[in-house]
Amino acid sequence: MIGSMKFSRRFVVALGGAAAIGLATGGVATAQDVIKIGAPLPLTGPLSPEGVKQQQGYDLWAEAANAKGGIKVGGKTYKVQLVYADYASNTPRAVQTAERLITEDKVNFLFSPFGSGAAKAASTVSEKYAIPTVAATASSEQVYDQGYKYLFGTFTPNQTLTEPLADLVTAKDKNVKRVAILARNDLFPLAIGQEMEKSAKSRNLEVVMFEKYAIGTMDHASAITQMRAAKPDWIFATGYINDLILIRKQMKDLGVKAPVVTMIAGPAYQEFIDASGPLAENISSAAWWHPAVRYKGEDVFGTTEAFNKAWADKYKSEPDYAQASAAAAGAVLQLAIEKAGTLDGAKVRDALAAMDAVTFYGRIKFGPTGQVTSLAPPVFQIQGGKPMVIMPAEIKQAEFKFGVN
Repeated sequence: MIGSMKFSRRFVVALGGAAAIGLATGGVATAQDVIKIGAPLPLTGPLSPEGVKQQQGYDLWAEAANAKGGIKVGGKTYKVQLVYADYASNTPRAVQTAERLITEDKVNFLFSPFGSGAAKAASTVSEKYAIPTVAATASSEQVYDQGYKYLFGTFTPNQTLTEPLADLVTAKDKNVKRVAILARNDLFPLAIGQEMEKSAKSRNLEVVMFEKYAIGTMDHASAITQMRAAKPDWIFATGYINDLILIRKQMKDLGVKAPVVTMIAGPAYQEFIDASGPLAENISSAAWWHPAVRYKGEDVFGTTEAFNKAWADKYKSEPDYAQASAAAAGAVLQLAIEKAGTLDGAKVRDALAAMDAVTFYGRIKFGPTGQVTSLAPPVFQIQGGKPMVIMPAEIKQAEFKFGVN
């Protein structure tokens, strides 16, 4: 169903066959039979590719949970009802949307908006109303250092990506000495650029350029020309899918090359590879999950292989880390609710804080700030048009290659 909001579109997705129709219309199930989870997402605007990915992950989890009867709470079983709201890639609207989901739609729990910036901004709302909230795409420590109790995140801190990348590159080629960083001036991209700067300097690499670009930048020629003059051995660019596609194409147009080019987080997405074509080859990156990992979990999916198959059956594609993290956010919330045996927010919050469980996504144990601390993000490189894992060794698929044209 579609409702009106001043800034966003709201709609309910209730999964699980005939009963789902009743949930959406009010004809079969009663309010006591459902758990409502709010999900503010950027389904339009420049961040819409990322918003759609999260929606796909949430949908798959809800469908899997409802197919098995729903979420067990004490002696009763509840169906999952997702309430989506489009905040049009605008962070202030994301905050307003989160509040409306709580106060008007009366959701029991929340999934955070996309990215670190919007997740941090909206976390004030969930804390205000004591609503347990899981952030599927927020890695920056600044999101979690506010002393809040109701926010939990399925991404490890940013340095867990830059440190293994720096270890790998410096071990493979001692001639890599000069690093250029180009970062979107937004919470997550800028924060991970700053972590890369720390990782480089701690290994005595020279950071010859650190430039920021504004959100919505449509021409990077000036920064890329500056990059060419700096003659880096390693180019590290941060941003979202559309940013990094444009940067990569303009690097080619302006003749900028380097032995190592790393981009976070675009290369993890098939959309980046499809849009960049041959220019994606040998671009390196890191992410919080890869379909090559193998876990046997206690969540609704059970194993990584089962999750991958469910994804392929539904979407006819291979899942990326953002999609998997969204599904994991649902799976983790389900485990916490079932462990608590109640829908009481404080008790579900306590179950999340105490969690130490293996899922299809990996081991989930949250640190004292609510950010997961138990995962080892894979490093990968685009080779032959596919993201190939370089490390960790137990899931390694290829050797690292130098040289990007």
